[in-house]
Amino acid sequence: MPSPIPPTRLLPKDLYPSLDTGACSSPLSKHCSHGSTLQVPAQRLHGKVANRLWSSVIHWEELRWLQPVGSGGFGSVYKAGYLGETVALKKVKTCTKNRLASRQSFWAELNAAHLRHRNIVRVIAATTCVPAEFADEGRSIGAILMGFAGDRNLQQLIYCGTEQLSEERWLRYAADIAHGLRFLHANDVVHLDIKPANVLVSNEDVCKIVDFGCSVKLERGGETSVINPNLNHMGGTYTHRAPELLKGEAVTAKADIFSFAITLWQLITRDHPYTGDKQHVLYAVVAQDLRPPLSHCQLLLAELGRRCRTLLSHCWTGDARCRPSAQELVLHLEQLKSHS
Repeated sequence: MPSPIPPTRLLPKDLYPSLDTGACSSPLSKHCSHGSTLQVPAQRLHGKVANRLWSSVIHWEELRWLQPVGSGGFGSVYKAGYLGETVALKKVKTCTKNRLASRQSFWAELNAAHLRHRNIVRVIAATTCVPAEFADEGRSIGAILMGFAGDRNLQQLIYCGTEQLSEERWLRYAADIAHGLRFLHANDVVHLDIKPANVLVSNEDVCKIVDFGCSVKLERGGETSVINPNLNHMGGTYTHRAPELLKGEAVTAKADIFSFAITLWQLITRDHPYTGDKQHVLYAVVAQDLRPPLSHCQLLLAELGRRCRTLLSHCWTGDARCRPSAQELVLHLEQLKSHS
């Protein structure tokens, strides 16, 4: 079995010089107590959760009223109280079918742990040692404590809600996602799983990108990632996956732009991008330039819709080099907002 992802591949350089790669189940673990595991500065400010540094300590005794929020292939998410704040606790579990992928998912979650931005869910703390009373049948790889960003995501809003999505609203949501991507890419992080289910909508109606379990940290200042056989670039959601990733090519930030385009189309049309067999869709996206239809939605036939059709075509083109950067995407969306 391939070795675990080295910490230098996932964390910023100012963190890993002091890492002790010895003791525990994780390359970033040191003491298997109920407290510190990751060797990152911990911080408490007047009994509150620190809003700048993420911590290596989860004070389990401070967790209150855990309420299930959702679950997926790699773990469960709970809403809880912690040091006077409402937080989200994500417990990453071992997948019996693919243990390496489970470990990759946990460490990839920390790619954005040191980043703070209005449109990204912040990481408060992370640990690889979970007390037995909090572990899911003893199968927890680790736990991540995050700021609570809201009870619903864009997937629910698009397909399950009865609320109207006006032009102003979906343009604002799209701009929120683009601003988050611009910040991530400026810090050499590629999300690789942008989709409505991974965008939370806060009580203030602000979109926040979450779930970095498929993300990649590029070389500092670099545009591409060298393909590493230990990394699973085939992760993510097939309906939103860029064709170059389907072909096994190196990761670039432009993969997120492709995924953003599919998400924007969903916001506008409130429809599902593809129907039919998964393997047929994957083949057609690569070999036949299959994309969601642009002609069946009345919103895309109006003036603003025509501008959006042009933007979508540029963002999901098969040639990643021709897609706009996240910075250019923000500018395009600001222009669309000014003309709406």
